[in-house]
Amino acid sequence: MNDVSTFEQHRPLLFAIAYRMLGGVAEAEDMVQETFVRWQNRTQEKIQSVKALLTTIITRLCIDHLRSARHRREHYVGVWLPEPLLIDENGDPAKAAELADSLTNAFLLIVETLSPVERAVFLLREVFDYDFPEVSQILGKSEDNCRQLLVRARKRLAGRRPRFHADAAQAERLVNRFFQACEQGDREVLLSLVTDDAAIYSDGGGKVPAARQPILGAERVARFFINIHRLAPPGSRASYVTINAEPGVLVFVNGRLEQSMTFEISEGRIHAVYVVRNPDKLKHLAKQNEL
Repeated sequence: MNDVSTFEQHRPLLFAIAYRMLGGVAEAEDMVQETFVRWQNRTQEKIQSVKALLTTIITRLCIDHLRSARHRREHYVGVWLPEPLLIDENGDPAKAAELADSLTNAFLLIVETLSPVERAVFLLREVFDYDFPEVSQILGKSEDNCRQLLVRARKRLAGRRPRFHADAAQAERLVNRFFQACEQGDREVLLSLVTDDAAIYSDGGGKVPAARQPILGAERVARFFINIHRLAPPGSRASYVTINAEPGVLVFVNGRLEQSMTFEISEGRIHAVYVVRNPDKLKHLAKQNEL
């Protein structure tokens, strides 16, 4: 049986890889736990690099999981969004900043367009900075094949990979102004705070009411939020947090978490709002924010 403390040193990396591969907190945690079980069953004498071994196990588990989940994803009701992930403010700030772009909803959604193996190569090389010999060993494929897979992934994502550098304080002020305008029903102010091509993406998973198609355009976005605010039930409360490395809000009704909202900022304006209402995707947040 292998040393638990050694595994725990690598847990943050393993979760980071699995979350970006799968877009789900619960799924990523399951993959980490299964990796731990397999780690415990290995003979220690045969291990040359713990990091390489654990990365290999969890990457291959995620690829297999994605292949088995493809049917469920294709038949998902409405818009599919990644599970919201609260950022650990107590973690390594430099490392968090380095990986922040790869946590955004926009990034995770474009990664979704890649095949499982393409996704693994792209993330390992582009996000986690593994070299090609390491990627080759992790995936059990030749270096040439891995290079071809990366080229293919880059072509598919060309021009689509987001680059966000919104100042945190400015972003928070922008979101505050946005909610004030919603409360006041001020359409003109709202239009000034969102981009012309602003969009709302709402994930209810077919379990709670949610827009099944994206709401596109500044006018429709402004009108939607004004109307939603007017219909907000008594006892609603918003808590400002950082979700997926972007400004976010958790909305509670009578102490119960009803939805998360994440704001994508582009050039000082709101470009997209990602709303997760699917209760299955909010379970982990509800546990962290019980009132």
